[in-house]
Amino acid sequence: MITLKNISKLYRTRDIETLALQDINLTVDRGEFLSVMGPSGCGKSTLLNIMGLLDNPSSGTVEILGRDLSRESDRKVTRFRNENLGFVFQSFHLVGALNAIDNVEIPLLYRGVGRTERRRRAKEALDRVGLSHRMNHYPAQMSGGQCQRVAIARAIVGNPSILLADEPTGNLDSHMGDEIMRLLHELNRDEGRTIVMVTHNEHQAALTSRIIRIFDGRQVK
Repeated sequence: MITLKNISKLYRTRDIETLALQDINLTVDRGEFLSVMGPSGCGKSTLLNIMGLLDNPSSGTVEILGRDLSRESDRKVTRFRNENLGFVFQSFHLVGALNAIDNVEIPLLYRGVGRTERRRRAKEALDRVGLSHRMNHYPAQMSGGQCQRVAIARAIVGNPSILLADEPTGNLDSHMGDEIMRLLHELNRDEGRTIVMVTHNEHQAALTSRIIRIFDGRQVK
């Protein structure tokens, strides 16, 4: 489902070069729940961003759903990302001026989905994460765990086959973190969504299908 071949990422400034990733070869199978672990600054988030087509590798190729996107136009990549990938971030990235249902609708708005259909699908997504009763609440009116569930609803509203999660429980207490992990496991087990999760939490990672470890930009396990 996701295949990375000889991926390297080099960041350059006028004075310094930083090799963030080096020769990463990785395949993520359909329906897998993969954890990516490693110390801070080792390249985990860079790897996730490349998988999510939010950043380009300096060398190597990224294939998703059998499609090599390295030669595609930015417009085609953006459309592919919107239709096939969902993102969950540590800091939620909700729009504070929008209520829950309007936040969830955003990916469908970019697809040009009509208002009635957007609203129906957003309500279904909020119901899936147990927050249909909060659809008119704003982020400032919700707990961190509720905000993260809204973010997950936004990630799944377009029915993507792949979810990419960057420290999805990092800003939550242990109880709320466990709730979010239960939800992610349900999405993986019951709906067959492929999930790649960056995490520092060894316990949470141990409950996923597989763990890979990154150290100084290299895959070590």
